[in-house]
Amino acid sequence: MPERIALAFSGGLDTSFCVPWLAERYGAKVTTVTVDTGGMSAADRAAIEARALALGAERHVLVDARSRYFDETLRHLIAGNVLRGQAYPLCVGAERSLQARLVAEAARAAGAGAVAHGSTAAGNDQVRFEVALRTLAPELEVLAPIRDEGFSRADEVAYLAERGFEWPAERAAYSVNSGLWGCTIGGRETADTVASLPEEAWVLTRGAFAAPRAPESHSIAFTAGVPAGLDGVAMAPVELVENLNILGGGFGIGRGIHLGDTIIGLKGRVAFEAPAAVLLIAAHRELEKLTLTARQQRVKDSVAAVYGDLVHEGQFLDPVCRDIEALLERSQRRVTGEARVLLRPGAAFVEGVASPYSLKAASRAVYGEAAGEWTAADARGFSRMLALPGMLHARAGKGQP
Repeated sequence: MPERIALAFSGGLDTSFCVPWLAERYGAKVTTVTVDTGGMSAADRAAIEARALALGAERHVLVDARSRYFDETLRHLIAGNVLRGQAYPLCVGAERSLQARLVAEAARAAGAGAVAHGSTAAGNDQVRFEVALRTLAPELEVLAPIRDEGFSRADEVAYLAERGFEWPAERAAYSVNSGLWGCTIGGRETADTVASLPEEAWVLTRGAFAAPRAPESHSIAFTAGVPAGLDGVAMAPVELVENLNILGGGFGIGRGIHLGDTIIGLKGRVAFEAPAAVLLIAAHRELEKLTLTARQQRVKDSVAAVYGDLVHEGQFLDPVCRDIEALLERSQRRVTGEARVLLRPGAAFVEGVASPYSLKAASRAVYGEAAGEWTAADARGFSRMLALPGMLHARAGKGQP
């Protein structure tokens, strides 16, 4: 049995339960590791550390991985305009591979012989964590108490209560995962396919429709496909995303419920809030329409969909992801400019875009108004040539459809 265990610790019910359970079950010293990939305030980080130590952790480690998360993953999700099921921006699953890798590094530094996580048997995260851990740290034993022992949330609450740790009922009712790219919320409503969440269950957009804000127009700047500024103020990507989460959340933008296919083969449903992701992807997509050719967009969209699936399914470490990232990065060289976005309660409307690499501005023609680049004779010949395959097919068929 391991003498020291590194536990991936979020501070939620499942991982809080794991701290005393692992210490008692294995007689081991537990080091809790929180990898901050966004969604935490300074007060949140302090509270998580205090909770871990109060639960019996020997030591707590915090790793600030927000910038690394953006650089390694989010910039590519933006470049690919990745929305799973045309709706869900991979709010939290995309960070699990990085979290697993950094927990493994912390485990080695602490001399731990095992890594533990709080995933259940019915979710995607167990796969995401363990694919990364087994790929990069095969020497570490992987422990998953919630999954392997079949504990329910009620079991966990009761176990903690017996040891003097009361868990608020309202926090036990919903499972919330927060990150830089948004948050997901699961509860009794998402176990079915009919109901939405009550207003009090939402996190980033709670109360946004109770007193609707007046519309506001904002400009978002991109440099080579990377978010670079808001309303004329230059910002690092992480700061910009954090600001857009606050700004968009106040308008109720980015709230949704995703119904789709899970890694384990089931249909799954989860509520999500992703104000920054929704705003950035909408703005970025429109800027790409101005700066990329039709073939660039079509090819990029096809590989971006594959990339999104691989990241969602915990296959971020597969070398094909590096190949796709290389294509995405190359495609973004001219995606520089600004998008003006109108924010209204529950909606974001891209009013317009501008770029020094505008393909529209490069042409002397004006669609529907003036040719500029060709003559009337050129247009007649183009139409005739374009119709030729259909003409030959009809001629060869001798009237048959």
